[in-house]
Amino acid sequence: VWIFGYGSLVWRPGFEFTSRKVGFIRGYSRRFWQGDTFHRGSERMPGRVVTLLEDCGACTWGVAYEVRGEQIAASLQYLNMREAVLGGYDTKLVKFHPQEKDAEEPILALVYIATPQNPSYLGPASEEDIAAQIIVSSGCAGHNIEYLLRLADFMRYFCPQAEDKHLFSIEEALISILPCLYYTEETLEEI
Repeated sequence: VWIFGYGSLVWRPGFEFTSRKVGFIRGYSRRFWQGDTFHRGSERMPGRVVTLLEDCGACTWGVAYEVRGEQIAASLQYLNMREAVLGGYDTKLVKFHPQEKDAEEPILALVYIATPQNPSYLGPASEEDIAAQIIVSSGCAGHNIEYLLRLADFMRYFCPQAEDKHLFSIEEALISILPCLYYTEETLEEI
């Protein structure tokens, strides 16, 4: 079984896997439209995390994880709690295209997607409003700023050829709000 991650799963899968591949899926755009009151926010101050929006001309980059044998049940149980129960995501099968030049056919992968019917779904907002909400939100997995910056770093270092205007314009808005922000693991813990 392959599992595609496009948010925090790209740097923190939280389950055992056999192999991983960087690549993309077609037909979806990544958006910071999902509210989070557990991992990156609270009931009082929901954070914003990403979900996928159907978009026929787009592609979303991320990481696909291969799980085998006993890893399958354990990883799906973990993800169903992390994404489906706590986050309210639905599951779909998508075609994943590995980044590798010699990759053969696309791989079918499971992906978790929040929909507008989800009670935590926040929907669209301006990049400035999303950045302002991210700045003030923190949950049990850490500060919402860390989530945004790690996702932007993943795209920059592992998928430099890919465009993600939504992600990078929110990062720019955050930096313009906090112009002297110099982030490290230690400064994020202090926030």
